[in-house]
Amino acid sequence: MCTFIVAWQVFPDAPVVVAANRDEALDRPARPPGVYAENPRIIAPWDEEAGGTWIGYNDHGVVAAVTNRWLDEDLVAERSRGLLVGDALEHGSAEDASRFVERSVREVEYDGFNLVLVDRNAALLLEWDGSLRVRNFDPGVHIVVNVGADGRYEIPAARPDAGARQAENARRALEELQPAPGERSEEWHDRAAATLRDHGYGFCVHGEEFGTRSSSLVRVESDGTASYRFADGPPCQSEYEPVAVRI
Repeated sequence: MCTFIVAWQVFPDAPVVVAANRDEALDRPARPPGVYAENPRIIAPWDEEAGGTWIGYNDHGVVAAVTNRWLDEDLVAERSRGLLVGDALEHGSAEDASRFVERSVREVEYDGFNLVLVDRNAALLLEWDGSLRVRNFDPGVHIVVNVGADGRYEIPAARPDAGARQAENARRALEELQPAPGERSEEWHDRAAATLRDHGYGFCVHGEEFGTRSSSLVRVESDGTASYRFADGPPCQSEYEPVAVRI
């Protein structure tokens, strides 16, 4: 997944509102969201090639998602980043999941990633480029892309033009997605989904071998219940459908 958008502690009825696109090789096999694990119950799609997932939530109201992080340095990548997402979702809070990830990267090297862990009480961004940095998000809207988040971008020398475009698109989208006075969470969620399919922002990618494979809309309500709508294809061409299983 290459774009992650979250409104955290913005709307009283839904403290966590997420919209995200996954960009991946077009021939990489994956299954749509379902019951990924029990105890705790995790709802997530499944990467059939390396295992794991790129986004999901659990019955504690924790949402986790990963994007690639563009680096100039090649890391060993001893283990799939998607497995790390699944492991994080076994925890009862975003803070507990963050502490688990901090331990994991001391034992295993992963390829570069931006990992978002969020629940009603905390929102964290873990940035891994061979060393780990943990950022706490303030209440508000946040956008994570391959080069960073919220104006703090690191453009790799190997991708100067693409990195600069991605950073500028994220800046513009972040400005556009600031909540309007009196805006409801459902209205904002629809606007976030529209941003993900708007080619003017570059978040919906189309290539011969690589592109946007799916899009996810997740929300955690104030009472802890959650819902998931999933587009099994680029959101400019595929409708969001409710995921039948839920917590």
